Amino acid sequence: MFHGFFHILILFFATTSRFAFLTLFVVPLLVILLNALWQVLAPRKASDPPSVFHWLPFVGSALSYGDDPVKFFIACREKYGDVFAFTLFGRRITATLGAKGNNFVLGGKFTVFNAEDAYAVFMEQKRFAKVGLIHDNFRAYLGMIEEEIDDYLKNDPVLHVYQLNDTKRWRWSSFDVCKVLQEITILTASRTLQSKEVREGLDKTFSTLFNDLDGGFTPISFLLPNLPLPNFRRRDNAQAKMSKFYTDIIRKRRERGTVDEPDMGEALMQQSYRNGEKLRDHEIAHLMNTLLIAGRHTSASSGAWAMLHLAANTDIADALYEEQVKHFGTPDGKSRPMTYEELRALPLLDSVIRETLRMHPPIHSIMRGVRDDVAIPATLGAPSEDITYVVPKGHWVLASPLISQTDPDVWKDPLMWDPYRWNDPKGVAAQAFATYTDNMGEKIDYGFGAVSKGTESPYQPFGADAYLNAKDAQEYSVQAKAVITALSEHTAPVLVYHE
Repeated sequence: MFHGFFHILILFFATTSRFAFLTLFVVPLLVILLNALWQVLAPRKASDPPSVFHWLPFVGSALSYGDDPVKFFIACREKYGDVFAFTLFGRRITATLGAKGNNFVLGGKFTVFNAEDAYAVFMEQKRFAKVGLIHDNFRAYLGMIEEEIDDYLKNDPVLHVYQLNDTKRWRWSSFDVCKVLQEITILTASRTLQSKEVREGLDKTFSTLFNDLDGGFTPISFLLPNLPLPNFRRRDNAQAKMSKFYTDIIRKRRERGTVDEPDMGEALMQQSYRNGEKLRDHEIAHLMNTLLIAGRHTSASSGAWAMLHLAANTDIADALYEEQVKHFGTPDGKSRPMTYEELRALPLLDSVIRETLRMHPPIHSIMRGVRDDVAIPATLGAPSEDITYVVPKGHWVLASPLISQTDPDVWKDPLMWDPYRWNDPKGVAAQAFATYTDNMGEKIDYGFGAVSKGTESPYQPFGADAYLNAKDAQEYSVQAKAVITALSEHTAPVLVYHE
């Protein structure tokens, strides 16, 4: 009796094990092989762009693209040319690289290529934030930025050697330029772009919370955002703390009913969606948090790259310092306050920012949803003289400003940081910038008024989005310029890091 029972039990587990083996290994392997065979053997339309091969269904090229987008683009460009398609978490993406590719995507008809299809409600919320970015405010921001940086340099422990004013010890000291610029950006952005209340409630320790938020921005988070991973838990905890920080400020404002001066928080509190619904407090909090994170990423990264390049090119750092002394120096050897107009008229500083944004733009990929079948110009790429590539309705198109800005066919020594390339009025850099900011060129209206497209330029540091058009791009650089200028006036940070 027991012998029969054990025999049945053994057969059960043997069958279960085989089933588990089939389920866990054989079936997935079969799916992967079928996916590979389909890509190789399935008939393809002549108008379909060449497709990047991938092993994993649905996931597609997400791992290689997410790990190193630039490496992925360069490898695909060498194999397929400027036009190719790849799968990204179930979405079919057609990449069009180079200046012509940028123009195809960013300069396309608004009715065909639509950012809202790719970014949905965010596009409407972005308009709310623009209301709070009043250009006249930037004139008042410079003094605030200088005060914040001066206080940071005098009091932050990481710069204790500089604070001793012992030049003999500078060469033996160092600091983490990325960490310092992130902290400075949070302090200056919160005071200028948000509100006095936000700045008073923030200190540089909040940088840890933003690091935790950053740690949650991984490729897998866009597919499975709620996985029980340590970095996801830290992300959610940081998000909850920041949300509470902002909602508390908003609640107190509503209770008071008045504000001392207009700021971003007040501007967002007055905004409504197209359906008439007012922004809720938690939405305002999340937008305020997003703006601070965005500023931290863009201004901090641009500033950090600029400082690193200056540290590695001391001749340019010295020239930049001399430019500051010439414009802001006083007879007693100190510096007078900057003005908005003067800051925008410093040629070398302007070139430093442009060159840094050329090599390290804040945006490496820009996507648009495709609402109708659209043919790709033969000058960009075509399978033959008689046939053109077509991107089907429902697919997505992608442009990469970073690729066009480091294209060796366009730029001389594209991977060399050379601010002086912008000084030649007939050079590639100056011509590219003139095209990007050409107010006399073709116009397009995204809903905020007609602006220059500028999409024909190989220089697209912010893309061709009216939210960051030529004028907005200049305003964006104000913070980065002010930070670099303030640090350059003190000279020590550049010398410290270089040594």
